[in-house]
Amino acid sequence: MNEPNAALLKLAGISKRFGEFQAITDLNLEIRDGEIFTLLGPSGCGKSTTLRMIAGLENPSSGSISLKGKPIADAGAGKFASPESRNMGMVFQSYAVWPHMTVFDNVAFPLRVRRGRRAETRTRVMKALEQVDLADWAEQYPWQLSGGMQQRVALARAIVYSPDVLLLDEPLSNLDAKLREQMRTELRALQQKLGTSFVFVTHDQAEAMVLSTRIAVLNGGRLEQLGTPIEIYEKPATPFVRDFLGQSVLFAGTIRGERGALWIDLDLGARVPLPCDGDGLADGNKVTLACRPESVRLQPAGGEGDHDIPAVIQETTYAGDRTEYAIRAGVTLLSLHCYDEQRFDAGAEVRITFGNRGITVWRDGG
Repeated sequence: MNEPNAALLKLAGISKRFGEFQAITDLNLEIRDGEIFTLLGPSGCGKSTTLRMIAGLENPSSGSISLKGKPIADAGAGKFASPESRNMGMVFQSYAVWPHMTVFDNVAFPLRVRRGRRAETRTRVMKALEQVDLADWAEQYPWQLSGGMQQRVALARAIVYSPDVLLLDEPLSNLDAKLREQMRTELRALQQKLGTSFVFVTHDQAEAMVLSTRIAVLNGGRLEQLGTPIEIYEKPATPFVRDFLGQSVLFAGTIRGERGALWIDLDLGARVPLPCDGDGLADGNKVTLACRPESVRLQPAGGEGDHDIPAVIQETTYAGDRTEYAIRAGVTLLSLHCYDEQRFDAGAEVRITFGNRGITVWRDGG
């Protein structure tokens, strides 16, 4: 294993073209040893193409990829290591298990291709099956297993030869919601047990937040932001990241300043402190204050402070774990959901207050 937090896998200046279509543009990433690194973004953003270039199933049009400091793809030199020589495991969205082979034979296949000794093959296969809790199913066939168990067969097959990196391309998307949650927990536990770096592709924001050590958000083949789940969610670098990673409540306003202090005069009539250091902002700038719904609080009307926004509940919807509100503040209609026990009926007068987390300011409505 490399030094803690060392770059195990490095992508430098990677670009990929398919004819006239630019799928990836100048992508630079470093995946550390022992982390779950997620490529997140909408369909067509380039995340699966990036994973396939790491695996050797596609070659970059420009740039280079190195593993443990050794080049495995160099477009400038025209040198590309074969997929089988990269010592990477891969789990596909479709599982790709062979229905005519037993669970044991499915998992043993990569070792047999590598001409492993029979006794060693059996030992390694059973160890891999034990790690995914399928040792008792070794002689069954995939068609006798549930979708989640078939996914675990694919995982066992990918880890049986101790790869340096495990690549997972939307591995949970074919599972139902309950099983997806279970497999998230199992995947995280498996990664901690193995200590192997995972590179995980998904379009599911919740999946990325729960599983990842760090997340790279892609959009249109470009990197929008790289950071931990907390950084990505609470301090989005771009409006795209802000909106893709969850709901935001938006308030238009104008920056005001006096004697070195800045605040925001909201168009709704309230004045709020500037929740950031103010770099690049000046008196008169038009801005948008963006808040995560959980950073917005509803309080009964009365006793409003200088920073509170008076509002009226238009509609209340009970959603089990939360209450969803349509709220009118001035001429603006807002949608909020609250998880606290206090509930308001339609027609109730309330005041909106702000917490301290997940609040960002964007100049010119950005």
